[in-house]
Amino acid sequence: MSQQLASLFTRLGQIGFGVAVVGGVVNSALYNVDAGHRAVIFDRFVGVKNVVVGEGTHFFIPWVQRPIIFDTKTRPRNIPVITGSKDLQTVNITLRILFRPVGEELPKIYTTLGVDYEDRVLPSITTEVLKAVVARYDAGELITQREKVSRNVNDQLAERASQFGLILDDISITHLTFGKEFTQAVELKQVAQQEAERAKFLVEKAEQEKLAAIISADGDASAANLLAKAFSEAGEGLVELRRIEASEDIAYRLSKNRGVNYLPNNQSTLLNLPTQ
Repeated sequence: MSQQLASLFTRLGQIGFGVAVVGGVVNSALYNVDAGHRAVIFDRFVGVKNVVVGEGTHFFIPWVQRPIIFDTKTRPRNIPVITGSKDLQTVNITLRILFRPVGEELPKIYTTLGVDYEDRVLPSITTEVLKAVVARYDAGELITQREKVSRNVNDQLAERASQFGLILDDISITHLTFGKEFTQAVELKQVAQQEAERAKFLVEKAEQEKLAAIISADGDASAANLLAKAFSEAGEGLVELRRIEASEDIAYRLSKNRGVNYLPNNQSTLLNLPTQ
């Protein structure tokens, strides 16, 4: 009985070892392609296969084949470039590129460029295109026609990248500066424009003040002429009328004041008259 049990356990151990070996072999022949990725198979006998493997779990022949995984999601890349404008100004420009590889072109990309294809392609073609486009514009035009410059760069760079199996989903200019000399010249120009506007304002103000003084003088002269004409026609009667009107106004104002005492003519005693 004991020999039968020992034989049974030995047999089970052998089966378990065999299952483990088979499981290890099978596991070593499996690989996973995650979402947003693709795989290219390198075969030791035929080279890179012209087949792109999609997402999921797949088999390969260990030692003979090797899967190379590529990220096919859209990724960002910032590329700074120093170039020159049409008027020989130094231009520092940075492009932000959203790129991804064409899935069907992955075998060719791996064969000709390798897994670090974006480092080999994007900086060189970006520098090439930017130098060609920026050289067509003056420094001032790069600022005032920025949208047009960006559109030209987008069209030419997308066409250039397609030759290497890349798709550029978006291209934008995120940074645009000029050399120190140009920046100082722009600042001096702005200061000069501000001074010119201030001088223009002072001139216009002086002219308005002069015009106001002329109008005021004309009014005073007209008033003086009217008074002189009135005096010549009415004599002292007009002066007496104005005196009476002023006296009536003063008397009315004093009548409203409770602290005023009235002293009638030819009377030496002060009377405190009640007021309404």
